[in-house]
Amino acid sequence: MTGGRGDSNHPPDTPGGSSATPAQNGAYGDAGHTGEDAECEIPPDSLNRRSSERLDVTWLVDCETDDTFLYASITNISEMGIFVRTTQPLSIGTRLTLRFSPPGAEGSYVLEGTVQWVNEVRPLHDNPNPGMGIRFVDLTPDDRERIVDTIRTIAYIRDAPVRSN
Repeated sequence: MTGGRGDSNHPPDTPGGSSATPAQNGAYGDAGHTGEDAECEIPPDSLNRRSSERLDVTWLVDCETDDTFLYASITNISEMGIFVRTTQPLSIGTRLTLRFSPPGAEGSYVLEGTVQWVNEVRPLHDNPNPGMGIRFVDLTPDDRERIVDTIRTIAYIRDAPVRSN
């Protein structure tokens, strides 16, 4: 991983500094970056500690809190959470309602989540993927099963062999 650059799969890191705090541990178990001045060091064994497979997607999502409404896009999803690409990420710890409809899915998802890490917009810096990692909270067994089924379906379609004529 390149220091200081995050993407939809990994929050950014900054060389030096101290170990990540529990508050910096991301939606998928990665250490997060909370701002340009924040520093954290990611131990080599934690570079990919996510407990579930992520799938790259491009889906629209509505993110809503008591006082904020944000229209953005999801760039990856797992059964544990999503990465929302936005130039206006919410603060770490913010609880929000997520509304999205994957193409081909039956019905919409309305789920609760918490912002786990943020990749801030940094003017005059290379920052190709500003946004926030969101961990799903209070998922019902049915919601989790729907998410897993959606992920498996998309992964299956993407991995299907291409027929040549």
